[in-house]
Amino acid sequence: MSQFFYLIPALSILIGALVLMFMSMYERFNVKNFIVVSSIFLIIALVFSLISINSLYSIQPFPHFLNNVLTFDTYSNFFNILLIAGTLLTLLIGEHYFQHREYFKGEFFSILLFALFGMMILAHSNELVTAYIALEIASFSVYIMVGYNTEDSKRVEAIFKYLVLGSFIGAFYLLGVVLVYGATGSTNLAAISSFIINANEENMALVYIGLTLILFTFLFKIAAFPFQSWVLDIYRGSPMIITAYMASTFKIAIFSFFLRAILDYIYPIIDFWDEIISIIIIFTLIFGTWLAITQQIVKRMLAASSIVHTGYLLLAFIALSYKDGELLNIDSAYAIMFYLIAYLLSALGAFGLASHIISDTNIKITYDDFKGLAKERPFLAAMMTIFLFSLAGIPSTIGFIGKFYVFTEAINAGYTALTIVAIVATIISVYYYFKLIAVMYFYSAKEEAISIEFNDRRVSTYAIAFVAILTVLGGIGSAIVFFIPVMNIDTIINLTQMAVQSLFIK
Repeated sequence: MSQFFYLIPALSILIGALVLMFMSMYERFNVKNFIVVSSIFLIIALVFSLISINSLYSIQPFPHFLNNVLTFDTYSNFFNILLIAGTLLTLLIGEHYFQHREYFKGEFFSILLFALFGMMILAHSNELVTAYIALEIASFSVYIMVGYNTEDSKRVEAIFKYLVLGSFIGAFYLLGVVLVYGATGSTNLAAISSFIINANEENMALVYIGLTLILFTFLFKIAAFPFQSWVLDIYRGSPMIITAYMASTFKIAIFSFFLRAILDYIYPIIDFWDEIISIIIIFTLIFGTWLAITQQIVKRMLAASSIVHTGYLLLAFIALSYKDGELLNIDSAYAIMFYLIAYLLSALGAFGLASHIISDTNIKITYDDFKGLAKERPFLAAMMTIFLFSLAGIPSTIGFIGKFYVFTEAINAGYTALTIVAIVATIISVYYYFKLIAVMYFYSAKEEAISIEFNDRRVSTYAIAFVAILTVLGGIGSAIVFFIPVMNIDTIINLTQMAVQSLFIK
């Protein structure tokens, strides 16, 4: 295959974003037209990514033009598939939501694809400045989508908080890059890795400080303690479907770059941060659990629970260790990638379904507003139950398999105490997830929250049902529906292994 072939998915998204931007100049196009055009470009990009899903490769195309700042490999293609699929599902799940909100215009969908483009470039990045540019393209696009409805004060407040805090933490990243460059003379991760391997301990001070500052950016973006304070207000203030996108797809993009950096470049010194990461994991799990328990608004509960899931992912990160020139417990990397798939489906389904429910109902905000949903709309209540089961880690869902892998690898790496804390957090999560299930099934609906003349025969309903099916198949895929290779658990693990192997092709 020519080098250009591997660029097609990212270029398709960029071209799609530009086409939608020019389409937005003309009033004759409606929201449905923009959704269709966006979906076409996303499907094109997804198809070209899927073509090479079983290929083991790693190239840095057009070195004279791109200067080896981007790596196109099986690993980045794996994350491209997740990011494109997450964006496509967000678009389809939000179809009804978009059409019933007058403030959504054509340029919104252009911004959505620009955000995806930034995330895809971030997954390909092997250079710190390139990664920062990609991260800012994605971040600023998300900022705009959060505050897109300028007539709503909650949206304006959310974008202001997110913009200020995001810009502030971005300064930490740049300062870290400056310090790393001062020590190593390069911002390319390969050159930094070579310096780390050959440097004396006394020459590593600036590298440790610089990478720690960059680590702050990572912790902020994934909402780990003590950088989680922005999550509740910003998730609460943003449009529901954008909250779904931020909680699932955007978080995957952040992990894609930092996991690459750890596995392929800075692995000889990753143990340096073990103690501080251990403390962060404990407080992330405790603080996230406490926040989730105390929330009465469903959207804020789901936002708080996302902090807890960040703790689970960090637990798998710390299970990676280095000794005698090689990474130990590489299976933990596979667990991280599997868990990202599980969380993408579960979080996108839960947040997306909530946006679908409120798109044409009088009010669905607090737990009480969801009372009687099982009698009113049993199909939607059943799907919400599946997503909450998965988030809670109940057997027969992909969320259970994801947690099982993460906890197993953490124990194998010797972090039994941290794993016990995570298991306790999982047990407690049953309370706030099952609380929503209980009000849907065992209480009568409030009059003011009853929907009138709703029709669930629409694209968004089928998209949510598709995600719910994948969530179940991901949990029982190997046992019952082994003839469906896409959601066979062993197949997913094999794909994650191949993706990680491509990082070590030199």
